[in-house]
Amino acid sequence: MIGFGFTIVQFFEKFQQMSGVKEAARPGMPRYLGLTLIAGGTLALLISTYQYYVLVKYLWSKPFEPITWDRHTSTPTFAISIIVFGIGVFAFVSVFWRLI
Repeated sequence: MIGFGFTIVQFFEKFQQMSGVKEAARPGMPRYLGLTLIAGGTLALLISTYQYYVLVKYLWSKPFEPITWDRHTSTPTFAISIIVFGIGVFAFVSVFWRLI
């Protein structure tokens, strides 16, 4: 959703700059839609990362201890989530500041 929102904004900005294209009735709407998609994707990523953390913590709890691997083993999931979250925030801020 983050990438799609950013793409919508970029596409319609370039589209409106082309010669022979009729001026849009609401030229700001693609930007608002893009901001909404970027914000929704970033929020969904944040919520899903939290849900993943809670689930992993639950699966590493006492009842599942006999069947789990080493508790100190980590996956790159959190690092990737933080990186993509940063990209989402950067995309939102860059589109938002161009709005003003």
